[in-house]
Amino acid sequence: MTKTVQSIKSSIVRRRFRRALAPCTVIVMAAILTSLARAEVPVQSHGKPLSRDRHLRGRQVKVMIVSMFGPEGQVWLDKLGPWQAVKIPGLSPDYPDIHCNVQDVCVMTTGMGHANAAASMMAVTFFSTFDLRRTYFVIAGVAGIDPMQGTLGSAAWAKYLVDFGIQWEIDAREKPDGWPSGFLGINTKSSEEKPILEYRTEVFALNPELVDTAFTLSRNVDLADSAQAQATRARFGEAPANRAPTVLQCDTLSSDIWWSGKYIGERARSWTRQLTDGHGTYCTTQQEDNATYEALKRAASTGRVDLKRVAALRTGSDFDRPRDGQSASDNLITSGSQGGYEPAIENLYRAGNPLVRDIATHWDRWRNGVPLR
Repeated sequence: MTKTVQSIKSSIVRRRFRRALAPCTVIVMAAILTSLARAEVPVQSHGKPLSRDRHLRGRQVKVMIVSMFGPEGQVWLDKLGPWQAVKIPGLSPDYPDIHCNVQDVCVMTTGMGHANAAASMMAVTFFSTFDLRRTYFVIAGVAGIDPMQGTLGSAAWAKYLVDFGIQWEIDAREKPDGWPSGFLGINTKSSEEKPILEYRTEVFALNPELVDTAFTLSRNVDLADSAQAQATRARFGEAPANRAPTVLQCDTLSSDIWWSGKYIGERARSWTRQLTDGHGTYCTTQQEDNATYEALKRAASTGRVDLKRVAALRTGSDFDRPRDGQSASDNLITSGSQGGYEPAIENLYRAGNPLVRDIATHWDRWRNGVPLR
């Protein structure tokens, strides 16, 4: 019982000795006591008490769209406004505001790379005035894509987030002859050995019900394309690289190093299978998602967010490895001219908005968790 409740009760007792309370006053005071007593019980989230920090008492957000750099966020700002800008201390100085609309859908931009993503997400979850306890976080950004899984403009919902940067590496020119690449797990003796996951950020599994729902809602959308992307695809001899973009369900790999090449690409595939015990399929490569998720995980440990409400969408802006007859260096240096960037940006909205719209317009079904379908 709080001091406020005790004070009110003591006041009632003193007044009883002085004079009888009018019936209406008793009713009013009883209602106040009941209301205050109920305020003592914290809301629960998957069995964990939610923090009673004053920062949780602000605006409730239904969807937080998480972009990494300006154009990724701008595609949402151009289509879902009007917006109210909210300045949050601790965000990137390049993107100091979060924008929210009347449907309680907000857009934030973290800045690129692991460090920016983690710092910005920690600022929002621990120091903002938003109530994020029931918020759905939709990470939405462009990525490199494996031509064996998708193509330029394809949109992929991930069930696994895998960190490609937490490995041992030696220069491939100095690797043992029998090794497929210069990569191996930390404290292992070969690339086939799964490491002990001591960092606890190497791999994360997202809520499969949310991923499946997001995929179902978006799988038939009409995706954007470009003439240059079509020309680039035509140089590939196999599907799906040479076909039109589609919505996919496959997994994403984080690394602050922008890489290109057949052999690193093969390591990306095997590393994803290894860390997910064969359940994951490598599809896209980006910089931030494991860092973003770890920040959300720490906020969830204090009851500030619900990890079952995190989705990750990545769209293919360039191929992660060269076509036959092309060098890995040429594929990397000319990645910006493949024609995938503009449709990839647009397809963040086209593939992501069906989920965002369904949550915002049917909040009664989404408020307490992913609805059954």
